[in-house]
Amino acid sequence: MTQVTQPGVRSDVTACILCSRNCGLAVEIQDNQFKKIKGDDQQPFSQGYICQKAARLEHYQNHADRLRHPLKRQSDGSFAEISWDQAIKEIAAKLLHIRDSYGGTAFASVGGGGQGNHLGGAYSRQLLLAMKSFYSYNALAQEKTGDFWVNGRVFGNQQCHTTEDVEHADYILFIGTNPFQAHGIPNARDTLKHIKKDPNRTMVVFDPRVSETAKQADIHLQLKPGTDAFLMSAMISIIIRENLHDQQFIDQHTYGFEQLKQVFLAVPVEDCIHRAGVDSELVYQVARDFARAKHGCVRIDLGLQHSLHTTLNGYLEKLLYLVTGNFGKQGGNNLHTALIPIISDTDERNPKYRRSMYHHMFPISGFFPPNILPDEILKAGDKRIRAVFVDSSNPLMTYADTPAYTKAFESLDLLVVVDVAMTETAQLADYVLPAHSQFEKWEFTGFNLEFPKNGFHLRHPLFTPTGNTLPEAEIYTRLLEEMKVIPKQFSLLKKIAENESPKTKRLGYMAALGALLAKNSQFIPYAASITYRTLGETLPNNAASTAFLLPLAIKFAVENTKAVQRAGYQGNKLTLGFDLFEHILNDRSGVVISEHHYEDVWSLVAYKDRKIRLAIPEMFVALAELKQEPTLDQTEYPFILFAGERRSYNANQIYRDPAWRKVDPHGSLRIHPEDAARFEVINGDKLRCISRNGQVEVVVELDAGMQKGVVSLPHGYGMRYQGSEPIGPRLNMLTSSDHCEPFSKTPYQKYVPVKLEKVA
Repeated sequence: MTQVTQPGVRSDVTACILCSRNCGLAVEIQDNQFKKIKGDDQQPFSQGYICQKAARLEHYQNHADRLRHPLKRQSDGSFAEISWDQAIKEIAAKLLHIRDSYGGTAFASVGGGGQGNHLGGAYSRQLLLAMKSFYSYNALAQEKTGDFWVNGRVFGNQQCHTTEDVEHADYILFIGTNPFQAHGIPNARDTLKHIKKDPNRTMVVFDPRVSETAKQADIHLQLKPGTDAFLMSAMISIIIRENLHDQQFIDQHTYGFEQLKQVFLAVPVEDCIHRAGVDSELVYQVARDFARAKHGCVRIDLGLQHSLHTTLNGYLEKLLYLVTGNFGKQGGNNLHTALIPIISDTDERNPKYRRSMYHHMFPISGFFPPNILPDEILKAGDKRIRAVFVDSSNPLMTYADTPAYTKAFESLDLLVVVDVAMTETAQLADYVLPAHSQFEKWEFTGFNLEFPKNGFHLRHPLFTPTGNTLPEAEIYTRLLEEMKVIPKQFSLLKKIAENESPKTKRLGYMAALGALLAKNSQFIPYAASITYRTLGETLPNNAASTAFLLPLAIKFAVENTKAVQRAGYQGNKLTLGFDLFEHILNDRSGVVISEHHYEDVWSLVAYKDRKIRLAIPEMFVALAELKQEPTLDQTEYPFILFAGERRSYNANQIYRDPAWRKVDPHGSLRIHPEDAARFEVINGDKLRCISRNGQVEVVVELDAGMQKGVVSLPHGYGMRYQGSEPIGPRLNMLTSSDHCEPFSKTPYQKYVPVKLEKVA
């Protein structure tokens, strides 16, 4: 609970919103501002841990680009403040006209939940359904869908997702990830320190640069950019050739190994190692030692997923722990439960799932890749996208090819942006709708990905909302009501909610809601707004937007009854979810929602026989094509750029005020000293970085940890704060929509050919 520590200062708890870990925070607040931020010891997973970025969150909460009123673009291009009633009525009318005139393919949603800003996604998704559209574009589809597709084939459903038990592993492969800066594992820097100090544990890092994590590793395989698939396929071949695979595990839990075996016996191991540019003897050592490890696991991230062969990479990294039996055990890789259904299962073989109009692209996990969106707006003729809702996202800065996005968004009949700040994308909008900040409303993250214990942290508001803003739940519910998709009153259902008592555990309300939806099936897609307007208005502390968590908690408890009971909740299969919901609502530091046993992982495999499929024909084709892949001609563009490196003082786009940075204010280009000498530049000098798509000026930083011929730039820069010139590199002036994997359309952000020129 909130406590007053000194006059005018109160203490409270919340969570960080800068990466997927969402570490718990204990804060002191004064005058509607953060005064002090530290780790929350009571948060069951982070347990007091934070990194230095979280301490700067006042720069997110209060800055000069914060939106305070609804805005409408005028004929001269300026913006005028309007009322919420006017904004909702005009936007609803335009949406209905576009839907009824051109059909559902004329509308797309973009974003719908920034980092840690996931509660609103339950409400924004409803607008997509009201528009009869299936076009949902977001960051997950720019980063993870190749991996999700592989999960669907290997485990039986794209919603099956693996996590890694790094804390208990004695042999860890970090491939394409730098958890010291990017986190992604529990209490990353402390965990890395513990591994480094333990002589019985081994840390291996696959990274083209000497990253902060690589500096702590026992073994660093400094491979060439874009060669991860060559190196992993060589390791798998070595393991199979030398009979180091776990045959007992394979026979008991998988299908397709004999087919897989023949494919990998044909892999040219030495040629693959040569292509990767690493020491052959060291690769054999790592392959053998990982296969023999008692508890081995693999952690990967965007360095693997934003590089060449992204989908094949996702397949190969899974084979590393599957053929060695490092799955479904402590210290290995495991599936996990999820309270919030962030993704869905959309297999392209199912004709139910429609494709995009221009690229004929299929959705993966329910999403379409942002790389195709400009073409779907500009090139699809009468079936083109004409209206876009952008929610908690800044595509002009975060998706590849800024010029293409600018041209596409300027051509729309309607562009609406829901955000907390006047972003570069908002500056192109017809309407800008200001949302509460993440600390002014109830919020949570859907990235609860732990096993065997999993948790959930529902964050309550800390601050009085800024200006005339609204939470997303209210914005989208008002739009649905104005569009006549749902009525403004559900009087009977609301009355039942009001008359519930703690003894009834809201059983009467859930029964009435079920009856309403059974009788009026057209309301089922809008259950979030219905619970918001009924049950929500009876919840304490203005927690209306959290009401839809009750049916999700009930569903979770029914599906994971024993694990929820082990976590300490009371009730039978019918009532257990009500107790879980109450704890989620009231325990401010977050809760453990389930406690599984490691053998329970097999119940999470989606195939009916609970067996893993190792043989994926499409991946065998990709592996065969790998052998024939020519080396890149670097005559015109002799450098490879890593676009989007994570550093100490860059973060996602929610940090707009550059004053938050203590170091690296320019977002410098890291370059090997010998490469810099060719251009006669030193630290602080400028180079022009040029790709086939565009160019940016960058400030030089010498870094002997870079490979020669390789340079890097950080993400999170390039914003025009308060209308200024761009501050730092605008990365996506360099990246192109068509520089991507043909299958998933995932951009090759970690493999951008560039050339450099000295700036006079």
